[in-house]
Amino acid sequence: MRGRLKYRLASALVAGACALAPVSIAAQGSYSPYDESPAAAMARYIRELASSPKEFDALIGAGRAALALGDSQAAAGFFARADDVNPRSPLPQAGMGAVSVANGDPRAALPYFNRAEQLGAPIASFACDRGLAYDLLGQQAKAQADYRLALSGPDADEARERLALSLAISGDRAGAIDALAPLSAKGEPGVARVRAFVLALTGDSNAAMNAINAAMPGSGANVAPFLQRLPNLAASQKAAAVNLGIFPDGDAAYAGAVPSAPSAALASTDRLSGIDALLRPTPVPAAPAAQAAQPSWPPQSVQAAYAPRPAPATAERTVALFQPKLWLQLSSSPNVDVLASRFRHYKAQNPDVFQGIKPYVARSAEGVRLLVGPFRGPSDAALFAEDLETIGIDAYKFTDSPDDRIAPLLVE
Repeated sequence: MRGRLKYRLASALVAGACALAPVSIAAQGSYSPYDESPAAAMARYIRELASSPKEFDALIGAGRAALALGDSQAAAGFFARADDVNPRSPLPQAGMGAVSVANGDPRAALPYFNRAEQLGAPIASFACDRGLAYDLLGQQAKAQADYRLALSGPDADEARERLALSLAISGDRAGAIDALAPLSAKGEPGVARVRAFVLALTGDSNAAMNAINAAMPGSGANVAPFLQRLPNLAASQKAAAVNLGIFPDGDAAYAGAVPSAPSAALASTDRLSGIDALLRPTPVPAAPAAQAAQPSWPPQSVQAAYAPRPAPATAERTVALFQPKLWLQLSSSPNVDVLASRFRHYKAQNPDVFQGIKPYVARSAEGVRLLVGPFRGPSDAALFAEDLETIGIDAYKFTDSPDDRIAPLLVE
């Protein structure tokens, strides 16, 4: 029976990872060896992956470019694929840690960073992102130590900005301004905004508004509610507000204060569609004779997804871009560690059934779910659900929505 289960499971599960919600990861600023925009880098990596879907460097590069573009759902998919190709590399683990941070989930991020370190990644290569995870947990001393380590790594400028913000959260205005000094000397365009946040975080919202107006005339009134509210937040909430644009009550009106900050990581509503289709070899229809001399690479769907454009203006556009997937839910719990423990138990009791199967966790306002999949269709999901039932595991069909944040669940 177990051999039959393994065969049916292998035929039912879609190869590859789900797509997921921007932050820097190790060498985010170096997602490409070329001097090119994140969108151009993404297009180049997609071209590589269209012909070589398991090209590890291209998968990592695409994940980093997706994060730089603010599309952490796509980034999670690329990093999960890279981990399938080379599970002994620390790069996919560091990438998934950055995805979790971008999604505002620091507790889920730390095990990924720990695993990356165990696999040999230099701490400086992911310290900028792990520092933000600590900031989001209200552990500013640990965050600042990591940011200082990152000053010797590829994310040095971003680490300086985050260090300044963290010091301001701790009440050290002078130290924060000093941290920004090298960037001010270089004329970095984002420094004025970060300095305004430093002033607001340390209780001087009027000076912060003056700084904003000096850098962007007339914009102070728009961000005044944001700046005035910052000093009253808890430390972890301050970190989420200035780095991710997330306020404790989810008030989107305040998020507009930080959308273009270099270190901002707002949850993306514009997700890359069709990644799985792009990375599966499929027949390409012959082009008409008049167009044969001008092939379109990357495919137009990817060009559209990553061409410079304004953010979606309506919820309808977001839903139109989203590609739902079918999963099986094995369990739910408010505690991710409990879900990891349950999956380990399932796998220990039925190693043949779960051989090669990776668990996923879905987070939404409705709770946290343990998933396996995604499946090609309802019949495949039903077959595996029947197989699970024979070994005493109840599974329920689950179709994700744009509000669900799905990522691989680290169980080791």
